Amino acid sequence: MSQLVSALSRLPGIGRRSAERIVFYLLKARHDEVDELSRLLIAVKANVLFCETCHNFSDQKTCHICRDPGRDPGLICVVEDPKDVIAIEKTGIFVGLYHVLLGALSALEGIGPGELRIQDLVERIKKGRVREVILATNPNTEGETTALYIAKVLKPLPIKISRIAHGIPVGSMVEYADQATLSRAMDHRTAL
Repeated sequence: MSQLVSALSRLPGIGRRSAERIVFYLLKARHDEVDELSRLLIAVKANVLFCETCHNFSDQKTCHICRDPGRDPGLICVVEDPKDVIAIEKTGIFVGLYHVLLGALSALEGIGPGELRIQDLVERIKKGRVREVILATNPNTEGETTALYIAKVLKPLPIKISRIAHGIPVGSMVEYADQATLSRAMDHRTAL
């Protein structure tokens, strides 16, 4: 039991107490429920792969977004992680395609340009009819560094390069914003 608690507590967002609660739940659960959970975990690991085009998660060689003829192939949104694709898709606003880097530049973690899918992005742009690349990396040091690096790499190509806006979240109050967020919001203000 302690090995299972330790294994579960290694999952993101699951601390030791949460892992213990999950184990106790599983011990009380019906056998068929636990069997189904274990089958599903094994199936996901065996059957989910990275899309050959954008590197998003997929159960086929090409993900459903890249296969969708209704998407605009001239727009590519660059994100760090497949979770970012899900977040942007939930807005229902973006109609282009994605490119998942599978990380961000980080000298501390030893992640350089060669560990990310940046060269694949360059090749996609050279092959396709891309007119704009939207850099939607996280607004932290690693994400900003990654966005600046990609912008530098893409600069010679005949495309528009843009960055998602950063600022005060909707529903928040100005007085509670930190200095960096407030500065960025002022710098990237838009005309009405």
